Amino acid sequence: MTDDRSVPDGSAPDASNEAARPAPDTSEPDQEASARADELRRIVLHKSVRRARARQRGSTNIWSYMGMFGLVGWTVAVPTLLGLALGIFLDGRIDSSVSFTITFLVVGVATGISMAWYWVRRESEGERRP
Repeated sequence: MTDDRSVPDGSAPDASNEAARPAPDTSEPDQEASARADELRRIVLHKSVRRARARQRGSTNIWSYMGMFGLVGWTVAVPTLLGLALGIFLDGRIDSSVSFTITFLVVGVATGISMAWYWVRRESEGERRP
């Protein structure tokens, strides 16, 4: 019977060598995770303070409108393309009288428009708050 823990030269492992190995340090990953969490909290706090200040000032410039326009566009485009891809995939796999491409294209467009409408409404209500 062979020992699965054999060392590269083929000899059996020495019990004293195993005892001499230092235990893996588990405190470093915890400290690293804690540091990353603190950094994330700092970034989120900074962005939320910046957003609150911008809302208090009430000044909107062309870049904020361009950003909203882009966000609304992507909010509609991504679900539309996902629905289209799913429909094409299903049409290729399932032989049916129903066109899955058209069905999921319409579902994707409707989902994207409803998500965009919800987001714009939520942002508009946020601007009206004191």
